[in-house]
Amino acid sequence: MTTRNTDLLLTAIAPAIWGSTYIVTTEFLPAGYPLTVAMLRALPAGLLLLLLVRQFPQGIWWARVLVLGALNFSVFWWLLFVAAYRLPGGVAATVGAIQPLIVILLARALLGSPIRPLSIVAALAGMAGVALLILTPHAALDPIGIAAGLAGAVSMAAGTVLSRRWQPPVTPLTFTAWQLTAGGLLLLPVALLQEPSLPSLTMPNLLGLAWLGLIGAALTYILWFRGIARLEPSVVSPLGFLSPMTAVILGWSVLGQSLSAAQILGMVVVLGSVWLSQRAQQAKPAPARLATA
Repeated sequence: MTTRNTDLLLTAIAPAIWGSTYIVTTEFLPAGYPLTVAMLRALPAGLLLLLLVRQFPQGIWWARVLVLGALNFSVFWWLLFVAAYRLPGGVAATVGAIQPLIVILLARALLGSPIRPLSIVAALAGMAGVALLILTPHAALDPIGIAAGLAGAVSMAAGTVLSRRWQPPVTPLTFTAWQLTAGGLLLLPVALLQEPSLPSLTMPNLLGLAWLGLIGAALTYILWFRGIARLEPSVVSPLGFLSPMTAVILGWSVLGQSLSAAQILGMVVVLGSVWLSQRAQQAKPAPARLATA
Protein backbone atom coordinates (compact mmCIF):
# COMPACT_ATOMS: atom_id res chain seq x y z
CA MET A 1 0.00 0.00 0.00
CA THR A 2 2.89 2.34 0.79
CA THR A 3 4.34 1.78 -2.68
CA ARG A 4 0.94 2.40 -4.28
CA ASN A 5 0.47 5.62 -2.33
CA THR A 6 3.93 6.77 -3.37
CA ASP A 7 3.10 6.03 -7.01
CA LEU A 8 -0.14 8.01 -6.69
CA LEU A 9 1.56 11.01 -5.10
CA LEU A 10 4.36 11.11 -7.66
CA THR A 11 1.90 10.78 -10.54
CA ALA A 12 -0.33 13.51 -9.07
CA ILE A 13 2.56 15.98 -9.27
CA ALA A 14 2.20 15.99 -13.08
CA PRO A 15 -1.41 17.31 -13.37
CA ALA A 16 -0.82 19.68 -10.47
CA ILE A 17 1.99 21.29 -12.47
CA TRP A 18 -0.04 21.17 -15.70
CA GLY A 19 -2.51 23.52 -14.01
CA SER A 20 0.08 26.26 -14.56
CA THR A 21 -0.24 25.87 -18.35
CA TYR A 22 -3.21 28.25 -18.51
CA ILE A 23 -1.60 31.12 -16.61
CA VAL A 24 1.74 30.68 -18.40
CA THR A 25 0.05 30.59 -21.81
CA THR A 26 -2.03 33.72 -21.24
CA GLU A 27 0.51 35.75 -19.25
CA PHE A 28 3.88 34.79 -20.73
CA LEU A 29 3.44 33.60 -24.31
CA PRO A 30 2.60 35.50 -27.51
CA ALA A 31 -1.03 34.92 -28.50
CA GLY A 32 -2.10 33.21 -31.72
CA TYR A 33 0.58 30.53 -32.18
CA PRO A 34 -0.91 27.29 -30.78
CA LEU A 35 0.94 24.93 -33.14
CA THR A 36 4.29 26.68 -32.75
CA VAL A 37 4.02 26.87 -28.97
CA ALA A 38 3.05 23.20 -28.76
CA MET A 39 6.02 22.27 -30.97
CA LEU A 40 8.44 24.39 -28.91
CA ARG A 41 7.13 22.77 -25.75
CA ALA A 42 7.64 19.21 -27.01
CA LEU A 43 10.61 19.07 -29.40
CA PRO A 44 13.43 20.77 -27.41
CA ALA A 45 12.46 18.85 -24.27
CA GLY A 46 12.29 15.57 -26.21
CA LEU A 47 15.65 16.10 -27.88
CA LEU A 48 17.24 16.98 -24.54
CA LEU A 49 15.93 13.77 -22.95
CA LEU A 50 16.92 11.77 -26.03
CA LEU A 51 20.43 13.14 -25.67
CA LEU A 52 20.47 11.87 -22.10
CA VAL A 53 19.13 8.35 -22.77
CA ARG A 54 20.88 7.77 -26.13
CA GLN A 55 18.44 5.01 -27.02
CA PHE A 56 16.11 4.75 -30.02
CA PRO A 57 12.98 2.66 -30.59
CA GLN A 58 13.34 -0.70 -32.30
CA GLY A 59 11.04 -2.50 -34.74
CA ILE A 60 7.31 -1.98 -34.13
CA TRP A 61 8.05 0.66 -31.50
CA TRP A 62 8.79 3.28 -34.19
CA ALA A 63 5.17 3.15 -35.35
CA ARG A 64 3.79 2.92 -31.81
CA VAL A 65 5.84 5.87 -30.62
CA LEU A 66 4.60 7.97 -33.54
CA VAL A 67 0.99 7.13 -32.66
CA LEU A 68 1.53 7.86 -28.97
CA GLY A 69 3.48 11.03 -29.68
CA ALA A 70 0.64 12.26 -31.88
CA LEU A 71 -2.09 11.46 -29.34
CA ASN A 72 -0.31 12.60 -26.17
CA PHE A 73 1.47 15.61 -27.58
CA SER A 74 0.96 16.70 -31.22
CA VAL A 75 -2.83 16.57 -31.34
CA PHE A 76 -3.52 17.05 -27.62
CA TRP A 77 -1.24 20.06 -27.09
CA TRP A 78 -2.33 21.75 -30.30
CA LEU A 79 -5.96 21.46 -29.23
CA LEU A 80 -5.07 22.41 -25.65
CA PHE A 81 -3.49 25.67 -26.79
CA VAL A 82 -6.40 26.38 -29.16
CA ALA A 83 -8.78 25.95 -26.22
CA ALA A 84 -6.54 27.98 -23.90
CA TYR A 85 -6.35 30.88 -26.37
CA ARG A 86 -10.10 30.89 -27.16
CA LEU A 87 -11.57 30.12 -23.72
CA PRO A 88 -10.93 31.26 -20.16
CA GLY A 89 -8.58 28.74 -18.55
CA GLY A 90 -11.27 27.39 -16.28
CA VAL A 91 -13.74 26.78 -19.10
CA ALA A 92 -11.07 24.92 -21.08
CA ALA A 93 -10.33 22.81 -18.02
CA THR A 94 -14.00 22.00 -17.48
CA VAL A 95 -14.39 20.74 -21.03
CA GLY A 96 -11.27 18.61 -20.67
CA ALA A 97 -12.60 17.13 -17.43
CA ILE A 98 -14.62 14.62 -19.45
CA GLN A 99 -11.37 12.72 -20.07
CA PRO A 100 -11.67 10.23 -17.14
CA LEU A 101 -15.02 9.05 -18.48
CA ILE A 102 -13.50 8.48 -21.91
CA VAL A 103 -10.57 6.62 -20.34
CA ILE A 104 -12.96 4.26 -18.53
CA LEU A 105 -14.67 3.36 -21.82
CA LEU A 106 -11.43 3.02 -23.81
CA ALA A 107 -9.79 0.95 -21.06
CA ARG A 108 -12.74 -1.43 -21.27
CA ALA A 109 -12.43 -1.70 -25.05
CA LEU A 110 -8.63 -1.91 -25.33
CA LEU A 111 -7.51 -3.42 -22.02
CA GLY A 112 -10.55 -5.38 -20.93
CA SER A 113 -10.73 -3.36 -17.70
CA PRO A 114 -14.07 -3.61 -15.88
CA ILE A 115 -16.38 -0.59 -15.76
CA ARG A 116 -17.03 0.05 -12.09
CA PRO A 117 -20.11 2.12 -11.20
CA LEU A 118 -18.15 3.86 -8.45
CA SER A 119 -15.58 4.98 -11.03
CA ILE A 120 -18.36 6.51 -13.14
CA VAL A 121 -19.73 8.31 -10.07
CA ALA A 122 -16.25 9.60 -9.21
CA ALA A 123 -15.69 10.87 -12.76
CA LEU A 124 -19.05 12.68 -12.82
CA ALA A 125 -18.36 14.14 -9.37
CA GLY A 126 -14.99 15.37 -10.59
CA MET A 127 -16.60 17.10 -13.57
CA ALA A 128 -19.12 18.74 -11.25
CA GLY A 129 -16.32 19.87 -8.95
CA VAL A 130 -14.35 21.36 -11.83
CA ALA A 131 -17.48 23.18 -13.02
CA LEU A 132 -17.95 24.67 -9.54
CA LEU A 133 -14.32 25.68 -9.54
CA ILE A 134 -14.25 27.73 -12.67
CA LEU A 135 -17.56 28.24 -14.44
CA THR A 136 -19.06 31.68 -13.86
CA PRO A 137 -22.12 33.43 -15.36
CA HIS A 138 -19.70 35.43 -17.52
CA ALA A 139 -17.73 32.44 -18.83
CA ALA A 140 -17.29 32.70 -22.59
CA LEU A 141 -18.34 29.55 -24.47
CA ASP A 142 -16.59 29.90 -27.82
CA PRO A 143 -17.74 26.96 -30.04
CA ILE A 144 -14.32 26.35 -31.58
CA GLY A 145 -12.70 26.43 -28.15
CA ILE A 146 -15.26 23.96 -26.78
CA ALA A 147 -14.75 21.59 -29.74
CA ALA A 148 -10.98 21.80 -29.33
CA GLY A 149 -11.25 21.02 -25.62
CA LEU A 150 -13.46 17.97 -26.22
CA ALA A 151 -11.28 16.63 -29.02
CA GLY A 152 -8.18 17.18 -26.90
CA ALA A 153 -9.73 15.17 -24.07
CA VAL A 154 -10.40 12.28 -26.46
CA SER A 155 -6.84 12.45 -27.79
CA MET A 156 -5.18 12.32 -24.37
CA ALA A 157 -7.58 9.64 -23.12
CA ALA A 158 -6.59 7.44 -26.07
CA GLY A 159 -2.92 8.22 -25.48
CA THR A 160 -3.21 7.33 -21.80
CA VAL A 161 -4.86 3.96 -22.45
CA LEU A 162 -2.53 3.03 -25.30
CA SER A 163 0.50 4.06 -23.22
CA ARG A 164 -0.65 1.43 -20.73
CA ARG A 165 -1.33 -1.19 -23.42
CA TRP A 166 1.98 -0.59 -25.17
CA GLN A 167 4.67 -0.77 -22.50
CA PRO A 168 8.17 -0.88 -24.03
CA PRO A 169 11.04 -2.59 -22.17
CA VAL A 170 12.64 0.77 -21.33
CA THR A 171 12.56 3.28 -18.48
CA PRO A 172 9.85 5.99 -18.20
CA LEU A 173 12.59 8.54 -19.00
CA THR A 174 13.32 6.86 -22.32
CA PHE A 175 9.63 6.37 -23.13
CA THR A 176 9.02 10.07 -22.45
CA ALA A 177 11.99 11.07 -24.63
CA TRP A 178 10.65 9.04 -27.55
CA GLN A 179 7.12 10.40 -27.31
CA LEU A 180 8.08 14.04 -26.81
CA THR A 181 10.49 13.94 -29.74
CA ALA A 182 7.94 12.22 -31.98
CA GLY A 183 5.22 14.66 -30.98
CA GLY A 184 7.46 17.66 -31.61
CA LEU A 185 8.67 16.38 -34.99
CA LEU A 186 5.09 15.77 -36.13
CA LEU A 187 4.17 19.32 -35.15
CA LEU A 188 7.20 20.97 -36.78
CA PRO A 189 6.15 20.96 -40.47
CA VAL A 190 2.53 21.80 -39.63
CA ALA A 191 3.59 24.76 -37.49
CA LEU A 192 5.94 26.05 -40.20
CA LEU A 193 3.26 25.78 -42.89
CA GLN A 194 0.19 26.92 -40.96
CA GLU A 195 1.43 29.73 -38.74
CA PRO A 196 3.53 32.87 -39.30
CA SER A 197 6.94 33.21 -37.74
CA LEU A 198 7.05 34.05 -34.09
CA PRO A 199 7.85 37.66 -33.20
CA SER A 200 11.08 38.39 -31.39
CA LEU A 201 10.81 36.54 -28.10
CA THR A 202 11.04 38.52 -24.90
CA MET A 203 12.52 37.24 -21.66
CA PRO A 204 9.03 36.40 -20.26
CA ASN A 205 8.31 34.46 -23.48
CA LEU A 206 11.52 32.46 -23.09
CA LEU A 207 10.89 31.79 -19.42
CA GLY A 208 7.35 30.64 -20.22
CA LEU A 209 8.56 28.24 -22.91
CA ALA A 210 11.32 26.94 -20.65
CA TRP A 211 8.80 26.23 -17.87
CA LEU A 212 6.35 24.48 -20.21
CA GLY A 213 9.09 22.42 -21.85
CA LEU A 214 11.47 21.46 -19.06
CA ILE A 215 9.04 21.26 -16.14
CA GLY A 216 5.59 21.05 -17.73
CA ALA A 217 6.70 18.46 -20.30
CA ALA A 218 9.97 16.65 -19.57
CA LEU A 219 9.63 16.27 -15.78
CA THR A 220 5.88 15.84 -15.55
CA TYR A 221 5.54 13.28 -18.33
CA ILE A 222 8.29 11.13 -16.87
CA LEU A 223 6.18 10.99 -13.70
CA TRP A 224 2.95 10.53 -15.71
CA PHE A 225 4.19 7.62 -17.84
CA ARG A 226 5.76 6.05 -14.77
CA GLY A 227 2.35 6.17 -13.11
CA ILE A 228 0.59 4.72 -16.15
CA ALA A 229 3.04 1.80 -16.16
CA ARG A 230 2.38 1.06 -12.48
CA LEU A 231 -1.31 1.94 -12.08
CA GLU A 232 -4.51 1.35 -14.02
CA PRO A 233 -5.52 4.15 -16.46
CA SER A 234 -8.78 4.60 -14.55
CA VAL A 235 -6.69 5.31 -11.45
CA VAL A 236 -4.31 7.72 -13.16
CA SER A 237 -6.77 9.69 -15.27
CA PRO A 238 -8.89 11.20 -12.41
CA LEU A 239 -5.71 12.78 -11.06
CA GLY A 240 -6.12 15.18 -13.99
CA PHE A 241 -8.85 16.92 -11.98
CA LEU A 242 -6.03 18.43 -9.93
CA SER A 243 -4.99 20.51 -12.95
CA PRO A 244 -7.95 22.95 -13.00
CA MET A 245 -7.78 23.17 -9.20
CA THR A 246 -4.17 24.30 -9.48
CA ALA A 247 -5.17 26.75 -12.21
CA VAL A 248 -7.77 28.36 -9.92
CA ILE A 249 -5.37 28.54 -6.98
CA LEU A 250 -2.73 30.18 -9.18
CA GLY A 251 -5.29 32.65 -10.54
CA TRP A 252 -6.24 33.59 -6.99
CA SER A 253 -2.70 33.74 -5.56
CA VAL A 254 -0.81 35.21 -8.53
CA LEU A 255 -3.38 37.23 -10.50
CA GLY A 256 -5.50 38.32 -7.56
CA GLN A 257 -8.65 36.67 -8.88
CA SER A 258 -11.51 36.18 -6.44
CA LEU A 259 -12.13 32.84 -4.75
CA SER A 260 -15.82 32.23 -4.05
CA ALA A 261 -17.54 29.81 -1.70
CA ALA A 262 -18.63 27.77 -4.75
CA GLN A 263 -15.02 27.44 -5.85
CA ILE A 264 -13.93 26.29 -2.42
CA LEU A 265 -16.75 23.73 -2.51
CA GLY A 266 -15.52 22.70 -5.96
CA MET A 267 -12.05 22.02 -4.57
CA VAL A 268 -13.56 19.80 -1.88
CA VAL A 269 -15.63 17.92 -4.48
CA VAL A 270 -12.60 17.49 -6.77
CA LEU A 271 -10.47 16.08 -3.97
CA GLY A 272 -13.36 13.84 -2.93
CA SER A 273 -13.77 12.55 -6.48
CA VAL A 274 -10.06 11.71 -6.70
CA TRP A 275 -10.29 9.81 -3.40
CA LEU A 276 -13.45 8.03 -4.57
CA SER A 277 -11.84 6.99 -7.83
CA GLN A 278 -9.02 5.34 -5.88
CA ARG A 279 -11.49 3.56 -3.61
CA ALA A 280 -13.24 2.17 -6.67
CA GLN A 281 -10.07 0.34 -7.68
CA GLN A 282 -9.24 -1.30 -4.36
CA ALA A 283 -11.12 -4.52 -5.05
CA LYS A 284 -9.75 -4.92 -8.54
CA PRO A 285 -9.32 -8.19 -10.43
CA ALA A 286 -6.08 -9.40 -11.89
CA PRO A 287 -4.54 -6.75 -14.14
CA ALA A 288 -5.16 -6.93 -17.86
CA ARG A 289 -2.42 -8.41 -20.00
CA LEU A 290 -0.15 -5.78 -21.55
CA ALA A 291 0.99 -5.86 -25.16
CA THR A 292 4.78 -5.59 -25.13
CA ALA A 293 5.69 -7.36 -28.34
